[in-house]
Amino acid sequence: MWPVLMLFLIPVGGGIPAGVLLAARQGIAWPVTAALYLLSDLILAVLFEPVLLMLAAAGRRLPIVARFGAAMGQAMERAAARHIGAGPFALILVAFGIDPMTGRAAALASGHGFVWGWAIAIAGDMLYYAVIAITTLQLGAYVHNPEAVMLTVLAAMILVPMVVQRIRRSMPPAGAQRSTGGAVLRR
Repeated sequence: MWPVLMLFLIPVGGGIPAGVLLAARQGIAWPVTAALYLLSDLILAVLFEPVLLMLAAAGRRLPIVARFGAAMGQAMERAAARHIGAGPFALILVAFGIDPMTGRAAALASGHGFVWGWAIAIAGDMLYYAVIAITTLQLGAYVHNPEAVMLTVLAAMILVPMVVQRIRRSMPPAGAQRSTGGAVLRR
């Protein structure tokens, strides 16, 4: 189980499909695999929060760290801007769509403390895990090459959000009326 947990601790997306495939190969039941992923999120929370606090303290003393922190803060603010003051579900979607650290930052910006903020971030990340784990296992049932499965899932993790974003940009804004050439459409 230790190697699966170590794969889940990788801070980039490849750890999920690799960990899920390894767990399946080792005969680890899916609830145990999901619990290992949850444990990796809890470890992330415990390790990430103090790092943020230490960086904030260093930023008060070192100008270069302060500039870096300001740049990171602006990036987090832009990512969370649409969800400031939003309810927990919107904040869960931030963690689902970006990553748990950004979800935590958005929750913090919305006034949620350590426990509730990380609970929101971890809930979104666990939903993301579920989507990737189910996709990996289903694809693995048809493609019996673990490397091909992992590369396919990784490609989808990168390309699907890009395609969705491009489609969303090409759509008219919500509430905008379509041009009908002067004709009134009735049903």
